[in-house]
Amino acid sequence: MGTSRSKLILMVGVLGISASAILVRFSRAPSGVLAVYRLGWTVLLLLPVVLLRYRAELKRVTRRDVLLCAASGLCLAVHFLTWFESLRRTSVASSTVLVSTEVIFTALGFALFLKGKIPRLGVLAILLAFGGSALLALSGGGGAGELGGNLLALAAAAAAALYTLIGRVQRGHLSTTVYTFLTYLACFAALVVMTAGSGVPLLGWGGRELFIGLALAV
Repeated sequence: MGTSRSKLILMVGVLGISASAILVRFSRAPSGVLAVYRLGWTVLLLLPVVLLRYRAELKRVTRRDVLLCAASGLCLAVHFLTWFESLRRTSVASSTVLVSTEVIFTALGFALFLKGKIPRLGVLAILLAFGGSALLALSGGGGAGELGGNLLALAAAAAAALYTLIGRVQRGHLSTTVYTFLTYLACFAALVVMTAGSGVPLLGWGGRELFIGLALAV
């Protein structure tokens, strides 16, 4: 029963990631604004769950936890900004494939910083995947714009890997819900500051964009 449930969750997750790229391309709002909407909705959806079921754990959170979750949230903010902008400049297929190289950066970070071990077959797979991703990123058949979009997708993958590695450390003593809430709250704050600081208005983009942000959050 547990295995079937895990497979169902994994399938829903893959479908969600696949739909996200299409929704981003469907949006007409700037990348920063769309990222703010996506994270704002996520925080709102998690808030009642955290307050009703995880209030006691939230009170036990240490200063170190807050700082690490803030760092994780900042990495996630960079991930969303670079990935969403990548989808404006290159194809959905290229951007999605390249941002999925997060697993390569995560594996390398796991080995270098968390003293994890990667089997030889895993090292070979990483080298092959990295070579193929580099070839795809540098192809830039559509010109400098597409090449820039490909490189942004790789930057998004690297930022997501840092977020994942910090999560591995934090998830040793925090529940998924509390860690996610604190990280996404920090990510939302960082996105608001970065987007508003760049002179882009956060409001006035219409209900359509708010709905796309909600769909991305779900």
